[in-house]
Amino acid sequence: MERSIEPISGVPARWWHRLDDGRIQCDLCPRNCRVHEGQRAACFVRAMQGGEMLLTTYGRSSGFCIDPIEKKPLNHFYPGSSVLSFGTAGCNLACKFCQNWDISKSRDMDRLMDDASPAAIARAAHAHQSKSVAFTYNDPVIFAEYAMDTADACHAVGVKTVAVTAGYMHLEPAREFYSKMDAANVDLKAFSDEFYLKLCGAHLQPVLDLLAMVHHETDCWLEITTLLIPGQNDSDDELTALAAWVFKELGPDVPVHFSAFHPDWKMNDIPATPPASLTRARRIAMDAGLRYVYTGNVHDKAGDTTHCPGCGKAVIERDWYQILGYALDDAGHCRHCNAKVAGRFGVFAKPFGARRIPVRLQSHA
Repeated sequence: MERSIEPISGVPARWWHRLDDGRIQCDLCPRNCRVHEGQRAACFVRAMQGGEMLLTTYGRSSGFCIDPIEKKPLNHFYPGSSVLSFGTAGCNLACKFCQNWDISKSRDMDRLMDDASPAAIARAAHAHQSKSVAFTYNDPVIFAEYAMDTADACHAVGVKTVAVTAGYMHLEPAREFYSKMDAANVDLKAFSDEFYLKLCGAHLQPVLDLLAMVHHETDCWLEITTLLIPGQNDSDDELTALAAWVFKELGPDVPVHFSAFHPDWKMNDIPATPPASLTRARRIAMDAGLRYVYTGNVHDKAGDTTHCPGCGKAVIERDWYQILGYALDDAGHCRHCNAKVAGRFGVFAKPFGARRIPVRLQSHA
């Protein structure tokens, strides 16, 4: 927490309450930040001003880009489609290995674009024929009100919405938030509370609770990513426990992505993840009964490819973000044996590919 010398501007935030000592408590995430007048919460973007909680980044973004949906990563959510991606600034975790630290750790609000209204974002996505809008780069939990309003605007013009998040959120606001999301990729950073506490300044159980809630109580399509960090969360025992939990609590059809770490932020002393570690993690998860397990941040066609749970044949062949072969019908059934592949599918036309297109929003209505 820290005090602000300059007056704080923003829009009224939700999910907070007053305390008897004059402070207010944020009820959005398990940090439960308690702040005085003029003080910002740990995420830096929620603050007390005039006795109220404000969200200081509403309508402001660090930039927009059109990406392949597989980059989020989401492999079972309209494969081959494009997604308009954006974020704001700040984060409610303190991950020492953050790979978007220049955005998530930023306290420079002036670097954010001043005009990024929900309606303008929806218009841009629709104009560029993007299937969805992704709240990403930093965690949308901390700008939930902005993301939810943008989701409403997107849905009004037929655009879907995606949350890329660490899932560190109280269940009450999360139920509202995920009711407006069509898909989410949640970072399950490890399967150890010690890891969460020492390297993220958080706890594991709230993330597990959120994963179960999203999967069982909402229509939001869910995929999970674990960034494997050598010597920190990549042991056979931990990976076996993680896969067993996913299988038991979420079932075999939730896709899991194991992604390669590269030295960054405050963990430059740890080597990059060997490709063999990702292959080992994938095998452990598949042996535990998970049907869709992928590798990321490495060139691994086997770890990119989706196989039919019925006949075992490749139904989506990928090479990085390129789709080389597609053998599903519009409802996601295998064209070889008619078995259903879990996910959200539609008409598959020409895939977007591995392009990355910066976008500038039109500021006027």
